[in-house]
Amino acid sequence: MGPVRPWARVYVGCAVLAALLCVAPAPDLPVHLRAVVLLAALYAGCEQIPLPRVLGRARAGTHLAGPRAPEGMGTFFPVLLAGAILLPPSAAALVPLPGALFARGAGRPPWLRRAWRAAQLALAVWTASRTHWALGGRDAVVGPHFPYALLTAGAAVVAFCLTLTALDAGILALAEGVSGSASWSGLFLRSLAPVAVHGLAGLMMAVLWRSPYGPVAALLVLLPMYVSCWVFAQYHRERAAHQATIRALVQAVDIKDGYTRGHSERVGQASMMIARELGMDDERVEVLRFAGILHDVGKLGVPTRLLRKDGPLTPQERRIIELHPEYGHEMVRGIGFLGEARSAILHHHERLDGSGYPYGLVGTQIPEFARVVAVADAFDAMTSTRSYRRARPVPAALEELRRCAGAQFDPAMVRALIHALDRHGWHPAVTADEEHGIVPAPVPPVAGEPAVQRPGGGGA
Repeated sequence: MGPVRPWARVYVGCAVLAALLCVAPAPDLPVHLRAVVLLAALYAGCEQIPLPRVLGRARAGTHLAGPRAPEGMGTFFPVLLAGAILLPPSAAALVPLPGALFARGAGRPPWLRRAWRAAQLALAVWTASRTHWALGGRDAVVGPHFPYALLTAGAAVVAFCLTLTALDAGILALAEGVSGSASWSGLFLRSLAPVAVHGLAGLMMAVLWRSPYGPVAALLVLLPMYVSCWVFAQYHRERAAHQATIRALVQAVDIKDGYTRGHSERVGQASMMIARELGMDDERVEVLRFAGILHDVGKLGVPTRLLRKDGPLTPQERRIIELHPEYGHEMVRGIGFLGEARSAILHHHERLDGSGYPYGLVGTQIPEFARVVAVADAFDAMTSTRSYRRARPVPAALEELRRCAGAQFDPAMVRALIHALDRHGWHPAVTADEEHGIVPAPVPPVAGEPAVQRPGGGGA
């Protein structure tokens, strides 16, 4: 990690000074000292729990946020928001300081990171508390006017989130040179939902704290929050493992068949567009994206010399290449999370008229996912520059798909792709040839071969 830019250090210094001004005027601190100490200790304890931050708003990649989230929970905000609801602004701003100043995994330079984090949270809590108390939230937490506390707490959450977003945008702009508008764009909306969930928990803590049951009952709110954070973290770990598995397989194919680098990702993108146009639910759309990305993974079992051959293939060479769907299916058969994607990998070269491979399935015998991937595969193959021919314009590729619909491709899938492209356009990554500035002369297709397939026998 490179050094922090001088202006970023000045920015952090200004944030620290502002935080000190917020906590300094605390004449009523002795009255609230017990609550401040309890909440500060509780938040500091949460910072030490080895649970990845999954509901917070860490800005991975910035010089002061670090390349990844620290080991502690870090953004376990219910305690801070409970403090903003229970305490006056200057006292509430003290709550995050011990936890932020002594947090685990601060990174380098640790003193600057800890000072920044402490100042950022102190300013956010102060703003939230100021907003809450200005709207009369102090009296709304207890008594017959409790429902009004939802409004005041909601305003406090928005103020808290706005402060964090504004401070993050500034540090992104100064530490990484990102433009102000780009820094701000999307940060607030991405942060608001998870912080709002924490805000509800903070309000529950505050209500119980002020109730006859006292602070001990308020602590019980944290248990379900902790469990939900843990479950969410497990889900993200599993999802990350899935992505890593797919990425490794795709990279292996790209290394073996350099001419089609980027093809898998583009087929996944086109498959998603078709799936959404067909109205599939989000879970099936994601699995179909996996199918598109991994459709050619079986090429790992095909000799490299055949994949990179520029001229026509012999019948024996074609038969070898046509084994790649079966190779791919065998490779992914044990990967449970792929679900329907496995059938797409096996059958994406089947044709509606029964002339495809490996099993010559006809019509609806071909799985739906395979019919989607077949269209996406052919579309990207035609619109990408390859070693044996130039890329076709998108309109020409779509016209070819229309011509082959009903015999080779499912007409419904072709129509869905056309409608999706009309709505969103097509912005694919460059091919390997284009990356190196190579635009080879066209090579005539093999006699009798469909126009949308390469000499290697596949759409890619």
